[in-house]
Amino acid sequence: MANIINKIKLQIPAGKATPAPPVGTVLGPAGINLQDFCTKFNDATKDKMGDVLPVEISIYEDRSFDFIIKTPPAAFLLKKACKINKGASDGKNGNVGTITEAQLREIAETKLPDLNCYTVEAAMKIIEGTALNMGIKIER
Repeated sequence: MANIINKIKLQIPAGKATPAPPVGTVLGPAGINLQDFCTKFNDATKDKMGDVLPVEISIYEDRSFDFIIKTPPAAFLLKKACKINKGASDGKNGNVGTITEAQLREIAETKLPDLNCYTVEAAMKIIEGTALNMGIKIER
């Protein structure tokens, strides 16, 4: 395998990658086949439709590529659980929604592979911090 010459990180809606902007404007200058990337990404993410997924694309010297799909951002999962469009404008002083501890655990279990922790309880503390800063209260 050739050496990696570039790594690009994007957040793309699952199953909806197109060669148009913003994907095309970021990957076009890298020299990879945009249609090939979009087809592979859409096939790999068609079961997660509706989610926004971070993807890390490794581009090699011969313009081939690999990509790793990460779990959706914590803020996206929290907004989805609360059924809101955005967090509080004044951070933790506002209150835009509430989630249960069971929902918090579910989000933490989803995010665990991408977080810097080993237990679900530690992941719950990380997600709880994000929730509180977004103005989302945890119902205990």
